[in-house]
Amino acid sequence: MSTLSIVGIAGSLSTPSSSRRLIDLTLARINRGIAADNRVIDIAALGSLAVHSRDAAGGELEDALRAVEEADLIVAATPVYKGSYSGLFKHFVDLLDYRSLVGTPVALLATGGSERHALVIEHQLRPLFAVFQAQVLGTGLFLTGKDMADGRITDPAAEARLDRLVDEAVEALTARLAAKRSKAA
Repeated sequence: MSTLSIVGIAGSLSTPSSSRRLIDLTLARINRGIAADNRVIDIAALGSLAVHSRDAAGGELEDALRAVEEADLIVAATPVYKGSYSGLFKHFVDLLDYRSLVGTPVALLATGGSERHALVIEHQLRPLFAVFQAQVLGTGLFLTGKDMADGRITDPAAEARLDRLVDEAVEALTARLAAKRSKAA
């Protein structure tokens, strides 16, 4: 078992989804650079988000929240609806302990129907995770349907952005691993 954990949050309301496929692709690429245990929390499949507070969370939801809070890297992906992330994605994030993500690296991914939503990463997702004082990676990735086919990226510029995001994620995980090892020593 690895000493590092990556948790993906797939914020789509449907399954399967392009957001989930993008998380899977990103995790596979990160794992080429550094070994880590992966888990993807598919919001659409949780089925237990109808709670008003963390105290009302059932076992499955509590387990998912704890996994995010204890992750060494979070890969957050959401489809864009009317210029923002999905409401269910936001509700899940609202249930997280605000102190738990301080310093945690977060990779931001989004999918949408047109390029007019491309700034969702800068104007919605980055501020959302800044509230938690998370270490949001410098590179985010927004894709439209024309940028992906058969689970792979078809646009060379988007492919280059994913490569840069993966490099940043591997670097952040390498630093986390070194910190863990120095604490253990």
